[in-house]
Amino acid sequence: MPVPRDIRDFSQVFRDNGHSLYAVGGAVRDYLLGTENNDWDFCTDATPEQVTAMFRSVIPTGIKHGTVTVVFRKQNYEVTTFRTEGPYSDRRHPDEVHFVTDLREDLSRRDFTVNALAADCSDGIIYDYFDGEADLRAGIIRAIGNPRERFEEDALRLIRMCRFCSKLGFTAHSLTFDSACALSSTISFVSKERVFEEMSKILMTKKPSAGLGMMYDTGLLKALIPELDKCASIEQDKVGSDNVLSHILVSVDAAASYGYSLTVRWAMLLHDIGKPSCMKKIGNFTRFFGHDVKSAEIALEVLRELKCSNALQEDVYVLVRNHMTRYNRSWTDGAVKRLINRVGRERLDMFFEVLWCDRIASDGKPGLEETDLLKERIDAVLDQPMTLKDLAVNGNDLYEAGIPRGPGMGRILNSLLEMVIDYPTLNSRQTLLEQAVLLSKSQSPADK
Repeated sequence: MPVPRDIRDFSQVFRDNGHSLYAVGGAVRDYLLGTENNDWDFCTDATPEQVTAMFRSVIPTGIKHGTVTVVFRKQNYEVTTFRTEGPYSDRRHPDEVHFVTDLREDLSRRDFTVNALAADCSDGIIYDYFDGEADLRAGIIRAIGNPRERFEEDALRLIRMCRFCSKLGFTAHSLTFDSACALSSTISFVSKERVFEEMSKILMTKKPSAGLGMMYDTGLLKALIPELDKCASIEQDKVGSDNVLSHILVSVDAAASYGYSLTVRWAMLLHDIGKPSCMKKIGNFTRFFGHDVKSAEIALEVLRELKCSNALQEDVYVLVRNHMTRYNRSWTDGAVKRLINRVGRERLDMFFEVLWCDRIASDGKPGLEETDLLKERIDAVLDQPMTLKDLAVNGNDLYEAGIPRGPGMGRILNSLLEMVIDYPTLNSRQTLLEQAVLLSKSQSPADK
């Protein structure tokens, strides 16, 4: 495989010191697949101490397990010493590692054959000891050696199997897949942060339903997000789906097809997660009253459990909570502004993307006519007052008018805002102060 000049020069430093350097994993795999990859990982027969002695700037990022980051020509290169590993008592990390000098011995500890390909960084010659190239041609993800042992060593590999199948459009080898099914419950040994990271990578593939569907088939989804797994048992007739989970997966694929953000893809994954707990049979019909509220609550619980950022939690909650919004021409300007307040101006684009994906998965089309009309209405009111900071008065003004600070003042300000949202021409200092005094006089002592 072709090796960029900087990396060949980087490798030459190792050769000058009597060592070798190999590109390993994704860079080699993706070259053989004909896809672009700028993510290079390296392995070497040099120990971390020897690597450190070769270069001026070396960061001991994972030196316990033989990994250092070398700064070479202003680029960071992660280099790991050839190693074998001891038992994985926590089903996630080896209890001990042993540095070795044999490339094949190092590659034998990796997860899947397609990730155990290495290329000499000096001449580009590819080393394939485990038929990884044949598996690439066949479109198969196959564990190296005994798949049960590979998954028992590191339970994160269970989700990685699903991710690579989703990313590459591959299927899992039967023995690898069966072992994953048998060991799906061991995913509990993996930190929630790593689960979130791997699931996010699945969501960012071109067809997330492939990886998510495999998570369902193996039992991983049930072990990680049982509320989502339960959606498969709830019948629902939608375009391209016959149950709630399949509808969810169609909506996630729709988001992926348009290249929407990770936030929108998580929102689509969780937008109907509350339907099983809201299902009611009315005659021959199934209804899910209040499922938008319930789904938002469950989505927030799931994302908190996965320990993702507070910003993502809040965004997904708001998007899921409002995904059932249905606009009609009878809406007043006040109703439009209240929607903007509920969603937040900064989320409006994502809000429409969620609506479109849900409609595509329900009706086969995004419902652009309705949302275009709503967009026009939103654009028409964006300059009008709709938040407390837009009011012509503030708390200090009310205090100077004789209204005491406290919860009662907050309620008065909110009442003024509601009035101004519906009647923006009333947003003048004199009018609002007069109204505030009247509202204060009508409050009971307990409300002030």
